[in-house]
Amino acid sequence: MLTLFITFRFIDALDILLVAILLYELYSLVKGTTAINILTGMILLYVLWLVVKALGMTLLSSILGGFINVGIIAIIIVFQQELRRFLLLIGKTEFFNRRNFAKNFLMLQMSDKRPLDVHPLIKACRNMSEKKTGALIVLSNDSDLSFYSQTGDIIDAHITESILESIFYKNSPLHDGAIIIENNHIHAARCVLPSTEKIDFPAHLGMRHRAAVGITEKSDAVAIVVSEQTGSISLAFRGELYHNLTPERLANLIQEKAV
Repeated sequence: MLTLFITFRFIDALDILLVAILLYELYSLVKGTTAINILTGMILLYVLWLVVKALGMTLLSSILGGFINVGIIAIIIVFQQELRRFLLLIGKTEFFNRRNFAKNFLMLQMSDKRPLDVHPLIKACRNMSEKKTGALIVLSNDSDLSFYSQTGDIIDAHITESILESIFYKNSPLHDGAIIIENNHIHAARCVLPSTEKIDFPAHLGMRHRAAVGITEKSDAVAIVVSEQTGSISLAFRGELYHNLTPERLANLIQEKAV
């Protein structure tokens, strides 16, 4: 009598856990976007190919097999934005963080990046909120936002309460667009940012909020929005939007999310 023994090792449990985490992260990246429909269609197409192949339908199996064979290339093209966000998420971890890598392994190199002075930023956002002055401010973190900076005007000015408010003053030629803050300096103003493609994005929020979420989907930046209609303050990070923030809550989120 033949007896089958199935061994279940610790490495097998770890393998299953890692695959589950990977699938969950993949779902989180495409959730709420049009990409979830595409992903569902690709999975159904693969299941259909398995059924057709099992039934011996040679012609239909060959046609569907052709689509499956180029599936990797199709995934790269269709899910370009989601793959970018996934790789960014991996690279943003503390272990692989470019500013901590040498410190973690060699304990030699220290970052020369100046810490962000949040006080004038918070004061300006509070004042603009009270006056219902619309604003969109991007904190670059580790991301290279030079592509978006080039769409605006380079300023390279110190962060002060008065400069931030004067930029977003409604009659200012620089108010229409975003400012990008890098290395504790206002690097550029009047910058054009990408809008989010989320299909479930709240309809009552305007283009500033869409742009704030959009830039945080494509980078590790933090985006701050002051609504021109309501004066409410919001913060976006990794595609998520935090609404109706008090100045104190905004300061805490900046210190938590900004590097």
